[in-house]
Amino acid sequence: MSSAMAAHLSVVTSQTPSLAAAHMKVIHLYRDFQRGVPEIMRTHQLDVPMSQIRTKIREEFERHRDVKDLAVIDILLLKGRQEYQETLNAWKQETHIMRYFIKDEAPPKPEGFLEKFLSGRD
Repeated sequence: MSSAMAAHLSVVTSQTPSLAAAHMKVIHLYRDFQRGVPEIMRTHQLDVPMSQIRTKIREEFERHRDVKDLAVIDILLLKGRQEYQETLNAWKQETHIMRYFIKDEAPPKPEGFLEKFLSGRD
């Protein structure tokens, strides 16, 4: 079995003892995602520039930059590892990945009753 076909196995989770240790885990996960971009593109045959995928990964990590609670960081790391494993093992389909990019391109949601009514929403 070649390395490109080998399954990316899950990583054992544990409670992080300090913010410094959590920071190192986050950096490690971020680097794994960034290194995996070429394989993600190849596996899912994405028609998105590599730079845009890397930027989206960065944005997802930046969204949680200010989290300081270790329990919350551990949960985010668990979810991040799950995303990484599911994406690289092709357990996600292209539509699941493209949802990250559609959010940016979607028109703003109507806010008032009349706007919702005219757009066909309740």
